[in-house]
Parts: sequence; C-alpha cells; structure tokens
Amino acid sequence: MATRVPAVEGWFTLGEEGAPALLGSRCAGCGTYAFPAEASFCRNPDCDGQEFETVELSRRGRIWSYTDARYQPPPPYLAADPYVPFCLAAVELAAEKLVVMGQVVGGVTVDDLRVGDEVELVIDTLYGEGDQDFVVWKWRPVAGPAGG
Repeated sequence: MATRVPAVEGWFTLGEEGAPALLGSRCAGCGTYAFPAEASFCRNPDCDGQEFETVELSRRGRIWSYTDARYQPPPPYLAADPYVPFCLAAVELAAEKLVVMGQVVGGVTVDDLRVGDEVELVIDTLYGEGDQDFVVWKWRPVAGPAGG
C-alpha cells in the first residue's frame, strides 16, 4: 500500500486521527480567518493584527460558484493521460465566512452542481510516484447524484 503524502505541505490534515481538515489561521486581534494560514499580517483591512492561531477549518460548506476545467492546465500540474476534464468549486465555509477554492471529486460534472449545494472536504490522490500517493483536498457533494 502506498504512503499518502500531502501534495502541498501544511495546508490540510490527512484525517488519520479523525476527519481531514484544511488548516487556516485566525487573527488573535479580530478573529478573521485566512486560508492558507497567514503568519505575517491580518487580511482584514480594519485590523493590524500580527498574531495568529492555526485552526482546522470547517469540513463542510456551500458552493458559492463553480466551473469546469475543459482544458489541460500547464505544468507543474500533472494530468492523466488522456486528460479528463474536472470541476472546480469555490465553497463558502459558513462558520468562518471564508471562500475556499478546490477541485470537485471525479465523476461530478457541472450538471450535477448548483450554487448553494452542500459539499464536504475529502482527501483524494492527485498522482502516485513510486510507493507514494500525493494527495490533495477535494469537495464532494453531500447529497444528490455524486453524494448519495
């Protein structure tokens, strides 16, 4: 069995001790959330905070916008051969009021998605190399054709 390795270190947990989660930050001064985690300045223009706590962000959210990638992205993206189009979704995390972009799980098309649909975070293989699977987060519909 291949070892799972994050394709981007420090952006998410693998869920080995529970459910996977994106790792963001929360400003100690105003409570503003950021993803990926911020370490130098608060993204809230009304705050000059410089102290941040690393937090696990909500695993579920609602689709804010979506599209499909019908063209093959340029390197360093590693595409299947032949290239298979995939969906992307901008998901609003309700608790954090933060929109996070991510790929949607395979088998889901834009015809299966609607703004406002609930999705959840899952970990999926981006590509394998040797005895390692490099993984990323993806969004999976909670209900409907792809979510059951």
